[in-house]
Amino acid sequence: MYTLIKSLLFYLDPEVSHHLSLKILKLTHSLKLIRYKNLLSSQTIKLCGLTFPNQIGLAAGFDKNGDYIDALASFGFGFIEVGTVTLKPQLGNAKPRIFRLKQDNAIINRLGFNNKGCDYLIERLKKTKFKGILGINIGKGHTTTLNSASDEYVELFTKLFPYASYITINISSPNTKDLRELQHGNLLSSLLKKLKQTQTTLNQQYNKYVPLVVKISPDLSSTELTHIADIFLQEKIDAVIATNTTIGREGVTDALALETGGLSGKPLNKNSTSVIKQLNKLLANKIPIIASGGILNPQDALEKINAGASLVQIYTGLVYSGPRLIAQLVKHFEEAI
Repeated sequence: MYTLIKSLLFYLDPEVSHHLSLKILKLTHSLKLIRYKNLLSSQTIKLCGLTFPNQIGLAAGFDKNGDYIDALASFGFGFIEVGTVTLKPQLGNAKPRIFRLKQDNAIINRLGFNNKGCDYLIERLKKTKFKGILGINIGKGHTTTLNSASDEYVELFTKLFPYASYITINISSPNTKDLRELQHGNLLSSLLKKLKQTQTTLNQQYNKYVPLVVKISPDLSSTELTHIADIFLQEKIDAVIATNTTIGREGVTDALALETGGLSGKPLNKNSTSVIKQLNKLLANKIPIIASGGILNPQDALEKINAGASLVQIYTGLVYSGPRLIAQLVKHFEEAI
């Protein structure tokens, strides 16, 4: 069924087809035309004080504004991450800004954190019926300076705290000017220190602990990974998502590779797994890793787990393989135990 649907959707502009498919999903869910899948793992996955029903999550970017959480949950995800959301609404970069590299099973996007803003997301989260694990991915606005970024992340963390199972700070998208600079040195140390202080204050005030997760780039050198891991350990962050999209084009054959933006999908797989392996050694099992990047089939996912990840997230794999991929991944993990 999905093969037929995909062939029709792929005739449309990628951004148009993405929104159309989500609206159709929401409609069919509201009409109770799709059956909820409860994909429970035989072994409970506990991470950051949270209990995951299975190891498969939806990566940020698929549902930026929290409009489709309940419908997406019907696929059986172990956790869902919404966003990236910014403090104020923003349009993002000029269109066209999403490109399918079909012969490479890949996508290039240069969206630029287009979203309806934090307050809109909060209103959506108040209405959702989803009771599972919900991550919220936050980012700085495109006009926010690097020196002001930490204050903006703190405000976002504070406002979204009551609604999140965990909060991810996105400092690794290649589509917001200078954002990746926040992955380095004093900027990173200062940002994480302020966020951890905020986390502690809110925990004491509300008796609720919301883990702080950092999403990193696949384009970091070994030296940069070493430095970033040292800071993560020093500041005691709760988890790392490895990785975001890449500006590299290794293994890409499609002519659309010339488009600027972040590359996801099959060509990212090898690089992302390499980062996980390096990071796993550097963190020495003290901070868990959530894998994201190039997971299109069960073997891809298992390689991420064997490299040191505890959970995996999918996005581009969902576009190319459809919702059946989630059940396939859960089943494959069960058989591999």
